[in-house]
Amino acid sequence: MTENTQQPHAAPTTDLPTQYTPADVEGKLYERWVERGYFTADATSDKPPYTIVIPPPNVTGSLHLGHAFQHTLMDALTRRKRMQGFEALWLPGMDHAGIATQNKVEQQLAEEGKSRHDLGREEFVRRVWQWKEEYGGRILGQMRRLGDGVDWSRERFTMDEGLSKAVGTIFKRLYDDGLIYRAERIINWCPRCLTAISDIEVNYQEDDGELVSIRYGEGDETLVVATTRAETMLGDTAVAVHPDDERYRHLVGKKIKLPLTDRSIPVVADAHVDPEFGTGAVKVTPAHDPNDFAIGQRHGLESITVMDERAVITAHGPFQGLDRYEARSTIVAALREQGRIVAEKRPYVHSVGHCSRCQTTVEPRLSLQWWVKVAPLAKAAGDAVRDGRVAIHPEDMSKRYFDWVDNMHDWCISRQLWWGHRIPVWYGPDGETVCVGPDEEPPTGEGWHQETDVLDTWFSSGLWPFSTLGWPEETPDLAKFYPTDVLLTGHDIIFFWVARMMMFGLYAMDGEVPFKTIALTGLVRDERGKKMSKSFGNVVDPLDWMDTYGSDAVRFTLARGANPGTDVPIGEDWVQASRNFANKIWNATRFALMNGATVEGPLPDASELSATDRWILSRLNRTVAAADGYYEDFQFAKLSDALYHFAWDEVFDWYVELSKTTFQAGGAAAEVSKRVLGEVLDVTLRLLHPVVPFVTEELWTTLTGGESVVVAPWPSDSGFRDEAAEREIELVRSVITEVRRFRADQGLQPGQRVPARLTLDGTALAPHEPAIRQLLRLQPEGDAFTATATLPVAGAEVALDLSGTIDVAAERKRLAKDLAAAEKEKAQATAKLGNEAFLAKAPDHVVDKIRGRLAKAEEDITRLQAQLDRLPRA
Repeated sequence: MTENTQQPHAAPTTDLPTQYTPADVEGKLYERWVERGYFTADATSDKPPYTIVIPPPNVTGSLHLGHAFQHTLMDALTRRKRMQGFEALWLPGMDHAGIATQNKVEQQLAEEGKSRHDLGREEFVRRVWQWKEEYGGRILGQMRRLGDGVDWSRERFTMDEGLSKAVGTIFKRLYDDGLIYRAERIINWCPRCLTAISDIEVNYQEDDGELVSIRYGEGDETLVVATTRAETMLGDTAVAVHPDDERYRHLVGKKIKLPLTDRSIPVVADAHVDPEFGTGAVKVTPAHDPNDFAIGQRHGLESITVMDERAVITAHGPFQGLDRYEARSTIVAALREQGRIVAEKRPYVHSVGHCSRCQTTVEPRLSLQWWVKVAPLAKAAGDAVRDGRVAIHPEDMSKRYFDWVDNMHDWCISRQLWWGHRIPVWYGPDGETVCVGPDEEPPTGEGWHQETDVLDTWFSSGLWPFSTLGWPEETPDLAKFYPTDVLLTGHDIIFFWVARMMMFGLYAMDGEVPFKTIALTGLVRDERGKKMSKSFGNVVDPLDWMDTYGSDAVRFTLARGANPGTDVPIGEDWVQASRNFANKIWNATRFALMNGATVEGPLPDASELSATDRWILSRLNRTVAAADGYYEDFQFAKLSDALYHFAWDEVFDWYVELSKTTFQAGGAAAEVSKRVLGEVLDVTLRLLHPVVPFVTEELWTTLTGGESVVVAPWPSDSGFRDEAAEREIELVRSVITEVRRFRADQGLQPGQRVPARLTLDGTALAPHEPAIRQLLRLQPEGDAFTATATLPVAGAEVALDLSGTIDVAAERKRLAKDLAAAEKEKAQATAKLGNEAFLAKAPDHVVDKIRGRLAKAEEDITRLQAQLDRLPRA
């Protein structure tokens, strides 16, 4: 009833421990998979390719829940495609993480009382490589713990020889095409790391500061400006007002005195100024603020740098040599003494950027840097999505992507570090500038020297989809596995990584996209939906959960929360529930094996199957079809939920239970059901495998005797449906559910046996009477049977003899009390809803709440009255 080509099987075994212990299974299985080469892709294969490259974690990093989340989803995609017959490549690797790694080694040196300058550049870089070999890559071992089915034979590093050649090649091409240039611009500068940093390396937080309002100029020609960075006033070269602001129209074009200096600065009119904010006048410091730099460019203003790379004041005068914070308070004191402070507000809470590596406050700074001219590259990246060559999923995330690529500024790619790809540009003694490709010899001779800056880490990781496959060489891997199929990553790095890969991929690969689909995920949060942060104390180490509950439980929890583009809340109790699911799979399969479930031989013809068998096979095929649809739509939460409820509810709680009477009776029907149960478990385990690989591998190989579920065929929907059988078993389930509810209402213990008469003749329920009786603990009625309660359900009748099983008088008293309370609640709600004055004044949500109370009371009355009516008469 399912189209599945099985592998050759060894004889199955029933030798399963009574309890599933992940620690006894996971490690040995993973090493077996790697040793057998299941994850190693073959570039010479005739199979269709399927490629995912892993977002390269930092070499300094360790596995956090965000990694575990995305890796689980990528692994599930790859494992399924491998089972479907694709030549699946999931390529791993790490990023050299320029600033983070350099900081690690500098911290080591500091403990030795040294700095990198004591070692010199060459020795320091050698020391970083030594650190990388000794301490880097811890996350790779943790990926094995999670079960990542990556091709370890193709592991790459952004500083390895091949990727370094790719970096040099594309830099040279971009430079020769006029898309890389050197210029002074405002950048984010870390005075501690002494380098430019990217926007993603700046963390903004609310800090306490001060807002001071300063009077510039004299007499009638004065303006008041407000600032949180008084020290930058030493570099002011103008005051700007809005062109339409009548208050200052008479000052535009004039010069006013800049306090504490011997300079006068012009008043300029610029539409960037908001006349409604503050005084409507702003100080302009082009060398220390990006907006001011733009104003300065528009008005031809001088850019005066007043701080050095360590944020120490360089401007001549009494403040020279002061740290920026010392200068701030000293300058405010000097202005106050001159009577130029109009107002002071402290504390003044405002958003301040901090270096993500060292937490130092970032300084906007005018600096000579290397830049990528992004306009033509960004246009190509936008066009590739607009014309359908690349799909973004979920589709509503496309707007965020276009917001970035359609408004992208030129990209600062130089960093003042020693660890990274050194910019391949040489400067000559007479001002010459020469860019040297990886296969070219640099110029030599007196006065020639190489650029000391290195490239932004995102420059090399932007090449990841093709550099990892051997580009710029024409390798078999590049021919087979490029373009990649899916890029799965968080929506938070659309700009920093996704857009850069799109730009570089289209440029380097002659317009061929780097991936066909961008599948964007949300971020993992705690169970209350709060961002995980060390400061909040809610950060979870996924390895701790793996130790306690197993890797499958962590993976299933993460997948079950993965709605496209939506943040994922996760709590430990959810992981515990997933562990319970793994245990349920284990116990149910063990039961099935002990009762003779088998995968040997073909499935019997439908004419030989019971309605229960046909029902579960029909449901199985529907589940296969649903799983395929959810995978193609990246709906991992719906996929996991569908598999969970099919496996637990339909297979384990219903099919296995309904089949017990058949197994006990023996004969041909039992042999058929054993084969059906084997088939259902075989397919269910294969469906579950991409998300929960370890427990399914152990169970599937035990059940089938097959080599490994990793290389087993993915189930196919045969199209078999039996709606009549589905309706019939639904009737059985409704009867059993209704009677179980009644038993619980009467206080009967689950295992307590009760005499019953079942009137099922002429209904579809008749063949199921043995199973119904067994699951409901209903004895034959016997000679002394007295029907004390009768339940009409699903067109049949179930009569029970409860005499002697419950205290009828006490139960009547309890139910009567509850019924009286429900009737009182109904009367009160009805009275309020019948009061026109109340309805006219009460808010809608209050009225809705009372309507809800009324509906609940009426429901309770119906239920309680029915329970009373079913009780035996005294």
